[in-house]
Amino acid sequence: MTVNYNALITCPHLQEKIDTFIPQLKESGITVHCPSVVQQLDESDLLPIIGNYDGVIAGDDHFTSGVLHKAERLKILIKWGIGMDGIDLDTAKKLGIKVKNTPHTLSDEVSDVVIGYIILLARQLHKIDREIRKGEWPNISGITLRDKTLGIIGVGSIGKALTIKAQALGMKVIGYDKVSIPPSFLNETGIVQTDLKDLLRSSDFISVNSSLSNENYHMLSSDEFKTMKKGAYIINTSRGALINEEALTSALKNGEIGGAALDVFETEPLPHQSKLLRFENCIFGSHNSSNTVEAKSRINEMAIRLLIEGLLDEN
Repeated sequence: MTVNYNALITCPHLQEKIDTFIPQLKESGITVHCPSVVQQLDESDLLPIIGNYDGVIAGDDHFTSGVLHKAERLKILIKWGIGMDGIDLDTAKKLGIKVKNTPHTLSDEVSDVVIGYIILLARQLHKIDREIRKGEWPNISGITLRDKTLGIIGVGSIGKALTIKAQALGMKVIGYDKVSIPPSFLNETGIVQTDLKDLLRSSDFISVNSSLSNENYHMLSSDEFKTMKKGAYIINTSRGALINEEALTSALKNGEIGGAALDVFETEPLPHQSKLLRFENCIFGSHNSSNTVEAKSRINEMAIRLLIEGLLDEN
């Protein structure tokens, strides 16, 4: 007897290429639904529909306790990408819903973008571009990256890839992580593991690469910005809520830090009224640091495989 499954695909990157996988899914007895998504679906979007599905491949959607309790058929929930902060993992475990992500798939892509932001900030290339477009011919002095210190908050797969790339630029690298960095990586690269306060005091550039949890929500706020070296730059390609944006706005206004490059925000898309938009010493992205053709292809294939395995293993 053939078993038919319904799957919800909410990740826009996979939705773009879903036709490629339809034959494979049909062969496995899986029918997919791809609703319209701008950035992510909220609880109010998911509650009316989640009860119809046996499996989900999610983007940055809000799979709250309320949503999961309504997901009476849900067997497996795949997070496209790495960060699972939008999923109530405790509730999923209690309800017997398997949750998986696609780890170790974005290290090069995200670390490439961090390096790009570091170079832009160091040489103010974004400002030069803006002035040239206005018909000006600016002469802006930058800073040399060699011997500058990069502090990496969260030395997982992305942080490790970033360490190697930053050292190729001649930068000194220090790292903070809640777990010990493997001795083999410390010996191989010479990165120094330190505490957060020392990292903030010592770094010329700080890259936030931690996953988001209840424990590290707003881990960078007023006290942390006051601790940072004056003129230092902060880069966040992880999760917006790791930084208190009100506190960041004050730090920028008061000249406590040199500037910021933010690919992620507490509210996405970034609201037009955000005070951050006033600052010329900031660069903004659209939660896009992982978005390359190669990365999307790798993750799409892994997510589809995990979905099929997760559903068929139930038989």
